[in-house]
Parts: sequence; C-alpha cells; structure tokens
Amino acid sequence: MQNEKHKITLGYAPTITVGAFSREKGLENKVAIKKRIESWGVDVVDLEGINEDGLLTDPNDIPAIVKKFRENNVDALFFPHCNFGTEYAVTELAKAMDKPALIWGPKDTAPGPDGRRLTDSLCGLLATSRVLVTGQVPFSYIVNSELESNVFEKGFKNFIKASAVVKTFRNLKIGQIGIRPAKFWTMRVNERELMEKFGIVVETVDLLEIGEAVKKMVAGDSSELNKKFKEYKGKAKFADIVSDEQIKTISALHLVIGGWMKENDIDAACFRCWTAFQDVFKIMPCFMAGSLIDEGLPLICEVDVHGAISAALTRAATMWSKSIFFPDVTARHPDNPNGVLMWHCGPFPPSLCKKTDEVKVGRHPILEPTDFSGCGHFELKEGDVSIVRFDGINGGYKLFAGQAKTCQGPMTQGTYVWLEMNDWPKWEEKLIRGPYLHHTAGVYEHIAPALYEATRYMPGVDADMCDPQASEIEKWLRTDD
Repeated sequence: MQNEKHKITLGYAPTITVGAFSREKGLENKVAIKKRIESWGVDVVDLEGINEDGLLTDPNDIPAIVKKFRENNVDALFFPHCNFGTEYAVTELAKAMDKPALIWGPKDTAPGPDGRRLTDSLCGLLATSRVLVTGQVPFSYIVNSELESNVFEKGFKNFIKASAVVKTFRNLKIGQIGIRPAKFWTMRVNERELMEKFGIVVETVDLLEIGEAVKKMVAGDSSELNKKFKEYKGKAKFADIVSDEQIKTISALHLVIGGWMKENDIDAACFRCWTAFQDVFKIMPCFMAGSLIDEGLPLICEVDVHGAISAALTRAATMWSKSIFFPDVTARHPDNPNGVLMWHCGPFPPSLCKKTDEVKVGRHPILEPTDFSGCGHFELKEGDVSIVRFDGINGGYKLFAGQAKTCQGPMTQGTYVWLEMNDWPKWEEKLIRGPYLHHTAGVYEHIAPALYEATRYMPGVDADMCDPQASEIEKWLRTDD
C-alpha cells in the first residue's frame, strides 16, 4: 500500500463559461483531459456528484467542492479551462483550498465554416490569471497548447512533482540525533524560526538513548538483528579491520535509528556522526547512514538540520522514488575547469555505486588512523545529477538548485563522484555568496524545474536557480521539445 505521505491526490476542477461558447465542446474537453492525466497514473478526485455536469461554474458549489476535496485529502488543484472558464469561481476555490493550483486550457480550434468559435480558452486563462493575481493567490500555469503536446505533458508532470515538494515542505518533520559539535558554527540554525515561518518541526533524541537501545538489541541477539547483520555482510566487502562485532553494532544502529524515524514519522534526520558517536558505539556510522537512505530514510551527517531539509525536498521532487546522496563540495577537478569533486567520508547509499559488486567498507578516509571503522569506499555511477541546498541566514531563506553530469576523475577514498557543470566558477560564486555551505543533497534526476515551481507556494523561500537559471526553466517549460 502506498504511503499517503508519499502520493499526490489531484483535485480536478474543469471550468467553462455558461451561456457562451459550446457547452458540448467543454464537456468533451473535460472528459478527454481527465483521461489523459489519468493515463500518467495520477490519482484524481473530480466534481462528479457536485452538479449535473461535474464542472466548476457556480461559486455556490464551492463549499461542497471543498468538503469533497478535503475528505479525499486533495494535495493540489487543476483547473482546465474547457471552453472559456469562470474566473471568480476558480479564484475562490483556489483560495479556500490553499493548495498548489494549476491553470491551463487546450489550444482553441479554428473557427468553423460559418465563422463560429466553439471555445475561447486562451482568453479565459488571461481572465482567470488576472483575478488570481489580484486576489494574491499563487498559481502555476501551462502555456495554452494541444492536449497531446509535449508542452502540456512536461508542464503537468512538473507541477505534480512541485506539488510533492510543497506537500513535504508544509508537513516537514526533521529528526536530530545528538547535539551540534561545538566547533561546527556552519551548522547553527534557528529551530524556532523554522517552526514559526514554515511549520517545520525538529524532533530530537539524545545519543545516550540511542546507545541504550542499541546495547539492548545487541545483547538480545534477535532474529531481526541477525537478519540485518547477514544483509550487511552480503551487500559490501568489509575490510579485515571491521570485526563482526562492529558489523553487528552497525546493524543494530540501523534498526534502532530507522525504527525511531518511522515511529516519529520523520522525513529526514541528521546526527552527530563524530566524534561522540565513536565514543559511544566504537564504530563509524557512515555506511549505515547510506543504507538507511536506500530504505527511504535519509540520515544526514554532522547535525546539519538544513541539510536534512534539503534531502527531504530533493527526494520529494522525485516523487519520493529515488535515493538521494549527501556530498561535500570538496575540490576542483585537476584538469577539467568545470569539474568538481562531490565527496563525503562514506555515507552515500550503496545502490548508487558505479559497480555494485565493488562496495567496500573500512576506515575513515581522512581522520587519523583508528580502530573505528564503518565508512563506505566507492565511486558513484554515471548519469545526470541535480544538486540542492536549502539554507538561510538573518531570517532570509533560499532554495538553491543546479543540474550537472558525471565525469571522469581521479580515484579517491570515501564515497565520491566527479561532476561537470556548464560553468563551475558561476556555481562557486553563488555558493560562496551564500547563505550556503559545503553540504548539498544530490539525486540522479533533473529536478530544478520542480523545485523552482514549488517555491511559488513556499512563502519566505526564494528560488535560487543556478543552472538552468529561472529564465531557462521557463523557456524549457513553454517549448514543445
């Protein structure tokens, strides 16, 4: 059964103008549009039963529509203008629901032999947009286009992804395990402001509580623990220095932290992965964090609350379907002027390894030699990648996103991938000027357009698109390619 948190239910509210243009053509468009979007697997709640035609024309129907949409947990609204539209009804319903709202109309056909036009959807869109803007109701729109066009398909699917980001952001719960290391000033955040501005809740737990639960689980030697231990042994090549006792502790940590995240309905968590972790557990937890990510439970390094938010939004933009990874922006490529090393000490999910049979686990790659082991060592696979960072300072917040591709580069220790940007110096300057830091969320999908669209419904968060820039995203959405 699909997790209700991880699905989008669309309120389908087709609209026409009564007494002008063709009612029959409007009804025909209503049916055809619904059939098209349902072919993409979208869960739709329509207006059938609200009135005779299942159309939005009369503002008096809005209380019943709102009731139906809320009872069916509608997450976003779609207002196709099927012959012209009723702009004031669209605006009142969008305002009442306070959900991402999409307007679009199918391109009007040519006048008939007698000169009569059956629809006027472009004109209707312009009327509706004016009233929405006047009412300060945020909305999305797709360029007036044919139902079978790429423009409509791109715009609609991007809107659904954006709605997933908004749904996650508006209900976001972040876990924090342990306190921020004293010297890590970069990880300072305003937890109270996150709650007051955005409703983001940070759920905390002390490392000692986790430690006691792990100790109890290891001592109990349950079948669940032994199953997880065998799973770990089977998915990686552990260095000789990593003892079975340490692997069992890693397995217990996986179960305890994963269980805590599920029990508390946490979207993403961050934790104090060093040095207190080594004092308590005698292992490095990096590979365990990557394994939790592969189970849809992002666990982020170094008590980076904003990093956990970044991870949750990035995953939502893929419709919660892909594993994210959490790299440092580390070093420029020795030969490629637009290349950069995206690296971290070992917490990338093993499912993203370039060669899945070469996942290795061993010592920390940069700390002084220690008996504490548990860091992944592998290169990530090839492909297109998006890099994302949510961050803020002095009450202002931004959502950074850029798209890149993997490239060849020197081998290094830890988990890593070399990325090539169109213009790395532009990226570097944008990141340096802030309010960002070196931590980012990455995913193997181009999601910048979805994040850009989502910020229309995230007041207090500015879209900060790097590559493509906002104007390039808008051009891509309106072109039929």
